[in-house]
Amino acid sequence: METECPECAGTVSIAAPEKGEIVECPECGVELEVVSVSPPALALAPEEEEDWGE
Repeated sequence: METECPECAGTVSIAAPEKGEIVECPECGVELEVVSVSPPALALAPEEEEDWGE
């Protein structure tokens, strides 16, 4: 599957995408989340927040 990076519009190839999978854009290096498989769609991955033991 090939789709477009929402950050830089570069082409991102994913062999067997699964919804929720995190991939990295080869053009700009940003982390992206697969939000849809059919049609293929990517969104910026949510920032990981620190777990302060709560």
